[in-house]
Amino acid sequence: MPKIKKSKKKKQNKRTRRLKVCLLSPHPLVLGEFQRQLSLPGFDIKTRRLESTLAPDMRAAPMPRAPVYVVDAQMPRTSTEALSAGILERFPTARLLVVAEKFSDTNGFPLLRLGVKGLLSYAQARENLPRALQAVAGGGFWVPRSLLARFVDSMLKGTRGRRLLSAPTELSRREREVLDALLENQANKEIANKLNISERTVKFHVSNLLAKFGVQRRNDLILQHLQARASAL
Repeated sequence: MPKIKKSKKKKQNKRTRRLKVCLLSPHPLVLGEFQRQLSLPGFDIKTRRLESTLAPDMRAAPMPRAPVYVVDAQMPRTSTEALSAGILERFPTARLLVVAEKFSDTNGFPLLRLGVKGLLSYAQARENLPRALQAVAGGGFWVPRSLLARFVDSMLKGTRGRRLLSAPTELSRREREVLDALLENQANKEIANKLNISERTVKFHVSNLLAKFGVQRRNDLILQHLQARASAL
């Protein structure tokens, strides 16, 4: 009796697994434009039009659960912050990418402190939104380098005169390689390819690094490492 070939459907499903993204905006035209930019095989898109742009309403705005959210910041800054905070309170593992006309220290720093992973201008989103979403979903950041540098500098200044958490010196060679890649804003997939290891192994090393530095999030790990390095200078 001939062997029954395994269905190709499961293999195809693995290859075509799509990233679930929720788009949030008070403007239907913006939602339509975001959808157009993400009309690619790798994305599963949900949209939610925000009925109100008042900060108290934003924090409790109902929305579907998703691994990644794109927030349109065409609303008061406090409302954007309230919406971002509300999402992360309900879905702590979610990744947020905020799109605005432009970002400065005034509107960018509060979002980064909340845990937002991506900041894109509308002009940049036209070309880079899919790539930025993939990077953020993979555990990385997508933030203008100059803005991120100023943010880190502001965090370092804020810790002067306060006791810094001690950074571990006993890191394995592989952990140091993974840490170096994290400091370059590389996502898990990029780190795996660079070090020729699996993404699961990358996650294992990242988890160990978080535990050794005594933090819970990647951006805290990066800041903690920079703080310790700065204090040693």
